[in-house]
Amino acid sequence: MAITTRHGLLGDERLLHGLAARTFGLACPPGMAQADVDAFVAANLSVDSFTRYLADPNRIIVLVSEGDQPVGYAMLVRDRITDPDVAAVVDEATSIELSKFYLLAEAHGSGAAHALMTETISTAARTGARTCWLGVNQQNVRAAKFYAKHGFDIIGVKRFLVGSEWCDDHIRQRDLSSRDG
Repeated sequence: MAITTRHGLLGDERLLHGLAARTFGLACPPGMAQADVDAFVAANLSVDSFTRYLADPNRIIVLVSEGDQPVGYAMLVRDRITDPDVAAVVDEATSIELSKFYLLAEAHGSGAAHALMTETISTAARTGARTCWLGVNQQNVRAAKFYAKHGFDIIGVKRFLVGSEWCDDHIRQRDLSSRDG
């Protein structure tokens, strides 16, 4: 089955919300309350949220599909860094954030994540940023291995609020001069 990528457009907000609702919990630490996952999705990954994200010139959403079925998405953000732990280790002027990178569980191992990362890194480099950074839960071993494989090194730690629960994240960053996804 062919794997393709494309940039998100206004009109994709329901599709993106549906993907977010099915994938966000996969990135959370084991044992996180479903109510906290649901609260985060409602507050940050709703249809209205994606409408705002798609209209925001500082955000780029990349979708990946297997055949004609979307199976994941990523979101890049070029904006002010407000988290002091991130600001201490990332140069805001030369970096772009990989804010979201989610794939349906049934697409794991299919090559879709690699295709999505390749397009996301290429897109990030085209913005003129020199580095790309992200936060990933320290307990998400699968994601940690994936990001390390794609050149994202741990450069710090931060906290991330999901519902009412604080999570410990690694801050990872990669140089964009090597565009290999």
